[in-house]
Amino acid sequence: MHLEGEKQAHHRPKRGWVWNQFFVLEEHIGPEAQYVGKLHSNADKGDGSVKYILSGEGAGSIFVIDDSTGDIHATKSLDREQRIHYILHAQALDRKTNKPLEPESEFIIKVQDINDNAPTFLEGPYSASVPEMSEVGKVLF
Repeated sequence: MHLEGEKQAHHRPKRGWVWNQFFVLEEHIGPEAQYVGKLHSNADKGDGSVKYILSGEGAGSIFVIDDSTGDIHATKSLDREQRIHYILHAQALDRKTNKPLEPESEFIIKVQDINDNAPTFLEGPYSASVPEMSEVGKVLF
């Protein structure tokens, strides 16, 4: 209940996480782990006081994070035909107290197809037409 003339303040918490969409190329083969992207919290002033933690699908085994910089790398070759994305969670903690500086946030790393098996058509080219106003589900030959 609000009294006449009383104003209710609306406070929306400021978003503190900063990152773009994350992608990783499938079947990456190289001597170095593949760079995926960077997590960054607005609470991070660059003085090393923030510790980044990664959890979720593949965290610590497929995906590793530099806990000081927020840089994420993929340590294994991935196959999009086996899995198209990974759901992970990020946390930014105060390095001294281990208390959260941001609410935990969920993000997705998508596996990009490099189309190593291009489609092939044994007979072709193909040509087809569909009569205008055809019924949905009608079989066409």
